[in-house]
Amino acid sequence: MGGLAIRDEAGIAKSLWAKSTNESVFAIYTPYILSLASGKLDSGSFLHCISQDLRFLQASAEALEMAEECSDDDDDKTVICKIRKRVLKKMTMFRSIVQEWGFELPTGNISDRAMIKYTDFLLATASGKAVGERFPGKLATPFEKTKLSAYALAAMAPSMRLQSFLSKEIQAVLEPDENIHLYKKWIDSLSSQKYEASASQIEELLDKLTVCLTGEELQFVETIYHKAMKLQVDFYSTQPIIQNTIVPLYRFHGTEEHNVVICSGFDLTCSAVDSCALLADIAIIKSSKTVNSNGYESLSDGTLLDNRDVWSSLHGQYVREYEQCIDSIMLNERAMEFNFESLCRTLGELSDLEKAGNLRVCRSGVLKGLHMDDIKWAGEHLVFQDGCVEFFREIEKMKDVAVDAHILSYCWSGDLIRSAFSNGDSGFPDVHSNELVFEESISSGEILKKVQCPIEKLQTFDEICKKGGKLSVYIGGSVEDLLCLLKADIGIVISPSANLKRLGGLFGFSFVPLFSGLVKKQREFIEGGCPWKGLSGTLYTVSSWAEIHAFILGCMI
Repeated sequence: MGGLAIRDEAGIAKSLWAKSTNESVFAIYTPYILSLASGKLDSGSFLHCISQDLRFLQASAEALEMAEECSDDDDDKTVICKIRKRVLKKMTMFRSIVQEWGFELPTGNISDRAMIKYTDFLLATASGKAVGERFPGKLATPFEKTKLSAYALAAMAPSMRLQSFLSKEIQAVLEPDENIHLYKKWIDSLSSQKYEASASQIEELLDKLTVCLTGEELQFVETIYHKAMKLQVDFYSTQPIIQNTIVPLYRFHGTEEHNVVICSGFDLTCSAVDSCALLADIAIIKSSKTVNSNGYESLSDGTLLDNRDVWSSLHGQYVREYEQCIDSIMLNERAMEFNFESLCRTLGELSDLEKAGNLRVCRSGVLKGLHMDDIKWAGEHLVFQDGCVEFFREIEKMKDVAVDAHILSYCWSGDLIRSAFSNGDSGFPDVHSNELVFEESISSGEILKKVQCPIEKLQTFDEICKKGGKLSVYIGGSVEDLLCLLKADIGIVISPSANLKRLGGLFGFSFVPLFSGLVKKQREFIEGGCPWKGLSGTLYTVSSWAEIHAFILGCMI
């Protein structure tokens, strides 16, 4: 959670919502929301959630009443009063929709643990109790108390915005003629313009009330907003439902009888940079260093430029040949249906190209002289895609769950990858890649070639799956991952490359957003069966590792 040193021109509310992207993702992949979207949610579970929503709305009305009392601006008081009336009207609307369906809300005054935590937090913030704990003596004057209105809205805004977001995401995956969806009217009401206006009104007032706050107070607003968002996501993740769901995946398959094998590419899937270019760059700098008369290392400009020219030439030739190969493949006749064997034969054309490229690298000597310590240092400082490391760390901590993790990569150095994931000497995840050849910790420039092309990657993947379990997941984003992605029971693509999309159109496999794909699978799910099957010709797309984490491992809160 970063600070708000500079105010966002769009307003603090939009800035805070943008920082909550991961939390919103974890909410949408909860069993409750997936069941709701699929139309398969048990009515008792739905009514229980509505009853809890009503308790939150009641607490919101109380918090708004406190905020109105604290405000010293008549216009602000008027807006807060209108918001409070909308909240009360929403409570009435909730009850009327339930009655129209012929249902009755649960009786009694029982609240979920998660809802109690949120309402207690909201009321403590609005009353000033939370502020007093953070800033002792800060509420001594009427002027200071006016800030409570901003704090109260910061605790309330995430719930409204998240509900609006979730309802729109669900509405987007409903089929056009799906009028039989039991909860469509409810979803429509939360994604309506009226509901959006209510959420926006709270956010606009929050923007106005925070204009005069200090940097420290703005940081407190962010802390409140972030905690409220986590509490709301926790509420959805803990909602009791009767039916089984296909999320999180490890609960559905991660038992002794149903193991889950997770494999992932590395370059630009896990890492934010290309590992081969990184290794070459380090080797170039290292080989260009000379020791002067004082015993200190310095760079020889001439040698450095020469070595960079060598690498630039190698890289340029590889890129040209690669693009030419893909263009040649694209001249094939478009497939009428997905055919995995045909794709394997076609991608075999890349094998000679990849192997020839690695051979040229070895002969150039560009990797010669690289010290093992340099590789480990580079790995330890390698930049990952946001959320990737956290995902694998979470799997590593799950000692009682049968989930195995592997990295499959064209990288020239498995030591680089192992160092990047290093967490002591755990050796997790298992790494399958090429390896540099060393002589007394110094690279000879040779590469021990193990995984050089899509076919070899597929062979390695098949060997892992034979040993490891019954359900396979592959995560990747480039052509080198394609065969593994399609062979896996579940192939997940992070931001597919342009060439990957081109091949999809040619060979008849499709890309489906993960959430919409899961909604369809949940609709079709039959108790006791497995909804996943490899070689289906369908790949699931995600925009971040947060989606993968939420789908496979569940809520991180």
